[in-house]
Amino acid sequence: MNLYQLRRVVPVRSDLMKKGPTRAPHRSLLRALGLTDSEMGRPFIAVVNSASDYIPGHRHLKEIGEAVKAGIRNAGGVPFEFQTIGVCDGLSMNHKGMKYSLCSRELIADSIEVMLTAHPVDAVVFVPNCDKIVPGMMLAACRMNLPSIFVSGGPMLPGEHNGVRFGLSEMFEAVGSYAEGKIDEAELTALEKSACPTCGSCSGMYTANSMNCLTEAIGMALPGNGTIPAVMSERIQLAKTAGETILRLYEEDIKPSDILTKEAFENALRGEMALGCSTNSVLHLTAIAYEMGVPLDIDSIDKVSRETPQLCKLNPASQVFITDLNKVGGIPAVFRELSRGGFVHTDCLTVCGTVGDRIAKAPAADGDVLRTLENPFRKDGGIAVLKGNLAPEGAVVKQGAVAPEMMQHTGPARCFDCEEDASEAILGGKIKPGDVVVIRYEGPKGGPGMREMLAPTSSLTGMGLGSSVALITDGRFSGATRGAAVGHVSPEALAGGPIALIRDGDLVEVDITNRMLNLKVSEEELAKRRAEWKAPERELTGYIKRYAQHVTSGSRGAVFEK
Repeated sequence: MNLYQLRRVVPVRSDLMKKGPTRAPHRSLLRALGLTDSEMGRPFIAVVNSASDYIPGHRHLKEIGEAVKAGIRNAGGVPFEFQTIGVCDGLSMNHKGMKYSLCSRELIADSIEVMLTAHPVDAVVFVPNCDKIVPGMMLAACRMNLPSIFVSGGPMLPGEHNGVRFGLSEMFEAVGSYAEGKIDEAELTALEKSACPTCGSCSGMYTANSMNCLTEAIGMALPGNGTIPAVMSERIQLAKTAGETILRLYEEDIKPSDILTKEAFENALRGEMALGCSTNSVLHLTAIAYEMGVPLDIDSIDKVSRETPQLCKLNPASQVFITDLNKVGGIPAVFRELSRGGFVHTDCLTVCGTVGDRIAKAPAADGDVLRTLENPFRKDGGIAVLKGNLAPEGAVVKQGAVAPEMMQHTGPARCFDCEEDASEAILGGKIKPGDVVVIRYEGPKGGPGMREMLAPTSSLTGMGLGSSVALITDGRFSGATRGAAVGHVSPEALAGGPIALIRDGDLVEVDITNRMLNLKVSEEELAKRRAEWKAPERELTGYIKRYAQHVTSGSRGAVFEK
């Protein structure tokens, strides 16, 4: 018996456009789509897909969407697919396009709200894969609060060159190596042709894979969502199962508000710290919690970070990749190990049973890719929150990818008011060991759009400066960034934050060990500079202008005020 034939216990939301004499015109339009009388009586399920010929991580999502629809039909539902926009952070990196990446998160959420309200459905399957698309869809799922499930496109296989595996982060670092004369153009081209060998989200624990793993960890996706490679048939099977599962969620009327509880967010944060995820996940989890009405701020994230051990050290922090984690049990295995220390709320509901159900049959930690609680990579989490007179509202760093010698660093500031100027100075050999590069006016309002700084951080690493130069910014970093790169410095420069007051030569203290970020300048001098400071004028048009008017601080997830 198909699930739709079971006794109805929840209202049929799609009846708003298909039931009763007054909906005859609506039904005539549905018949124009080819719907039969039988299908008119079944649950209508939206499939929100971000398939795109533009994005390597999304090129195969049409196939994933077809598998989802097959699963929906298997279980007795009627699928309706539509697509959203998506920005590839790699392709938009280091030029004006990156200003529109984080901005796209709000557009994605808004457009889905429009579609699902204008065309009432009974449940939703979300098919994202990269960066802002995952959290944008999560925001929409919270807002609509329909029975929902996520299934991503899965990670790309790592590249390989001369017997060494590598990913996109190393490709960006190769640009710095080329500028420094460490490799020639032929080697750069050979790396370029090897870095991204398949479709899927880029192979390291970058933002896309971080968010796909955390969507699984928080309970909104099936086990394997974050780690099964894009090119495996198991990924198609997962998509079909997600399509079948959404009918059960519909029958039981299990909604995001039932899953996304305070405890579920804490589980996600535990996973984030254990995995060593992208710093962007702080922005996105904060924003999703805000949309769901769950209290979550930078201080609560810091508390979880201080308590939770880092159990995985994945690329770009090492030569271990997300696909290696999949082979040793994926996220269920991570949570099984965390649960041994009482770090997990095992009674939290997910789209398929409880967290406890998921980890019951998960393999034990292998001790290598996934370390045990007794032998972690770090005793605290992969992400640290820093505060001090330079970041009164906080800043974040991926400490799990910082060289030991850079955990505490004090050096002279080299200040730049945009990413382009900083990159030019770095590639021009103007940054010296010991410096602290400061990139400002790149925050949510100041950029606008809070650009990722993968190009300058990777150039520093590629030029051999990753273990001697720190970088701080009110912008943000790609999950591919490694080194003493501190982002989300809040308040941002355009809001008059202390980062706007730094001058070349000022000593900046980056103390990750003690979670401090300070400017070694007297309060009297800072007060004098503050009195003289004026916000730079900018000429903005279109969506980016509206975004700058409404977006809040990075410490709040760069959300719009409700």
